[in-house]
Amino acid sequence: MIRFITLFSGSSGNATLISGRETNILIDAGVSCAKICASLSELGISPNELDAVLITHEHSDHVNGVRVLSKKFNIPVYATEKTLGAMNLYDVYAHNQRAVKSGERFEIREFEIFPFSIPHDAADPVGYSVLAENKRYTVATDLGHINERLLKCLCKSEVVLLESNHDVEMLKNGRYSYPLKKRILSDSGHLSNENAAWTATQLAMWGTGKIILGHLSNENNTPSLAYEASHSMLCKNGAQIGGDVILKVAPRSGILEI
Repeated sequence: MIRFITLFSGSSGNATLISGRETNILIDAGVSCAKICASLSELGISPNELDAVLITHEHSDHVNGVRVLSKKFNIPVYATEKTLGAMNLYDVYAHNQRAVKSGERFEIREFEIFPFSIPHDAADPVGYSVLAENKRYTVATDLGHINERLLKCLCKSEVVLLESNHDVEMLKNGRYSYPLKKRILSDSGHLSNENAAWTATQLAMWGTGKIILGHLSNENNTPSLAYEASHSMLCKNGAQIGGDVILKVAPRSGILEI
């Protein structure tokens, strides 16, 4: 049985655990090593049991704990070559820095992993699909926009962690500077609740049964707004919540297993 568990999700830090019969991988390590270890302990998993940390991109809310975690527990770090360069892994052992390429599958024990390019303002950002036991589990946050190529990467996943970053009106009327608002709203920024809702509906139509809304802004969103946007659009398109599709919102700090 595959376990898909968000440990942290939001603009202050991100980490997702995917666990199988023999394999444990962490996608992103955007909080301190101590916090990650504490969350793993709640699940009965030692950090020594982690087989890898996969990094989506080099922004601090995705990499804050990776250097200490890797060095302390001798864990390989996987990322694209440009992301590895941008992360400044000066104290991570060279043999634990593993370059991957978007569109090229690789294996970690029983997991087959497919990195795919995502539209975000970073060196070479990717999302990850993990294939195990004939099912697909996908992490897709920090998306400036959705297109047909991305939908093909996400569709038919058993579980998708999907960015639902901001409510557009809250962002426009909030205290962020104009350049920051412009960046977030751009095609290489972050996905709004409305765009996440549209994407969730497309995924449900393609058979995704479990959708977790994540990477919510603490300033420009609330869990209820994010949930209601996707819930409403799914229902309008005939999906039965709790039947056809399970819809959850990942907490900023705290374990969600689906």
